[in-house]
Amino acid sequence: MGFVVTPAIVGMVLLVIDTLGMDFLGRALELAEGAIGGLAPRPAVGAVVVSADGETVVGEGATAPSPGPHAEAAALGEAREAARGGTIYCTLEPHQHVATTAPCTKAIVEAGIRRVVCPVVDPNPEVSGRGFAELRDAGVEVSGDVDDVSKRRAEELIEGFAKHVRTGLPFVTMKWAMSLDGKIATRSGDSQWITGEEARGHAHKLRYRSDVVMTGIGTVLADDPRLTARDSRTGKRLGNRPRRRVVVDSVGRLPSDAALLGEGGGVIQVVASGDGVGDRCEVWRLPDESGETVDLTALMRRLGELGVHNVLVEAGSRLNGELIDRKLVDKVVAYISTAKMIGGGNALSPVGGAGAMSMRDSIKVDCSRVERFGNDFAIIGYVDYSQER
Repeated sequence: MGFVVTPAIVGMVLLVIDTLGMDFLGRALELAEGAIGGLAPRPAVGAVVVSADGETVVGEGATAPSPGPHAEAAALGEAREAARGGTIYCTLEPHQHVATTAPCTKAIVEAGIRRVVCPVVDPNPEVSGRGFAELRDAGVEVSGDVDDVSKRRAEELIEGFAKHVRTGLPFVTMKWAMSLDGKIATRSGDSQWITGEEARGHAHKLRYRSDVVMTGIGTVLADDPRLTARDSRTGKRLGNRPRRRVVVDSVGRLPSDAALLGEGGGVIQVVASGDGVGDRCEVWRLPDESGETVDLTALMRRLGELGVHNVLVEAGSRLNGELIDRKLVDKVVAYISTAKMIGGGNALSPVGGAGAMSMRDSIKVDCSRVERFGNDFAIIGYVDYSQER
């Protein structure tokens, strides 16, 4: 699946597919994955409507940016009368309240849908099971009996939305690329490139799916990155993604000619002191108690207030360590090159900061999966700050 597939392309034609050859919920998950990026405060949802005979896909849809339709409404709109007596597969519980669009539960009932298959209850307290209850009260069969892999995929699609709706804070993913011996750069600071094109393409997909990409001033001064989502082969930008890029820059050292300032999309320079590059980007002044460094907790809180769901951190050892020390990171994506060792006592590792005093104090990472990209691997896991072992 190409992640640049859009809801406008999907659904231009009706698909007639034998049930044995198609995982309908899997297709809904693909549609949702293709829609990720730029939807906040909405979650990415996919929906597939199957005819009453259980064999024909008659409608597909994915969440559109506000004020566009939700996935269920888009799929039902494509299906029209062919939806009657059929089944809708959706990746998140349909909402029953009036939001920016009419209730999806009402659209499902009025379309004559007989059965809803959905693996995840909406974490939004305004929904949280009420959508399913309303459907059952209207005589619609609701099933959440799906395989574990599909359920995990559906949950991962909304992890940013789920955290934001529960806490008001964004979901923070930290990614880095390192050599086989755990270095993110040589002793001179050279880091391009540790991993190959395929792994870098996956990293650009992460940028595309994020609302914010965050880095530190050290990375900007060393690498002059653009922090945009691009095709790793052609360099062509993939839409105006991400919408915002954030530079943590305590004393205001961001150069006025930095490459990221020349790209479309907002840039936020976060300082503790100094004037900032106010004519080229938005400047936030968020000092901590010392007045010398940025209050990272306050920064995440303010991003949450803007409705940001997903933050991707692409930074150096220092900022990575500070975020981990403050327990602000939810997920890590560590790319490991099996083809390169860097060595050197002064070459940096991915995470600095204060760190653990003992192995007992080390931070647990629950590995979700490992993906391979040629000679590179990505280890993807969730950070567990509890000290229970």
